[in-house]
Amino acid sequence: MSEAFPRTPEEIAEDYFARRGGILRALTDEVEDFYQACDPEKENLCLYGERNGAWSVELPAEEVPPELPEPCLGVNFARDGMARKDWLALVAVHSDAWLMAVAFFYAVKLDQEGRSKLFKQVNALPTLFELVTGRAKLPPGLKPAGAAAGGSKPAGAKRKQDGAMVSSSSSGSSVTCCTELHGRAACAATCLRPLDLHP
Repeated sequence: MSEAFPRTPEEIAEDYFARRGGILRALTDEVEDFYQACDPEKENLCLYGERNGAWSVELPAEEVPPELPEPCLGVNFARDGMARKDWLALVAVHSDAWLMAVAFFYAVKLDQEGRSKLFKQVNALPTLFELVTGRAKLPPGLKPAGAAAGGSKPAGAKRKQDGAMVSSSSSGSSVTCCTELHGRAACAATCLRPLDLHP
């Protein structure tokens, strides 16, 4: 990374807000571009929020260990196997977790007071999941993904992913997956299902 890591709670929060803003645009205003970038025929792709407020869909870093925690691997695989709104909610959940991981990766050298201050700053905003699912109001100027993207995958659409069958239900709001094969915890990692979609 060419820039120095942010060191103070304020600098880390600023980094968090910039990365979050980029991902939020990908999941709302620029959802069609994001959808097209997540081609399921490509390798395992990740959604990155950049320090400059941009977003990108790329392969994960090749260096081991990576310089920063990695975002969820394979956001493109679930795209065609579930309703679009559910897929966007799933990407939002994983992006929220990644943003927190990056923030607290930077915060490792802060004391308890600094970490608490950072948490209060990032926790003051709604999560991406809350914004994408309509549980919180979008900031002015951003439009919901449904307004830009329209529909969801037709009911009954199926896609085989790493041995797991994923199908959308007739309501489009829940899916079945490999829970019975792997158990709930393993399924959350294997099938990339948000926890609230499981029975």
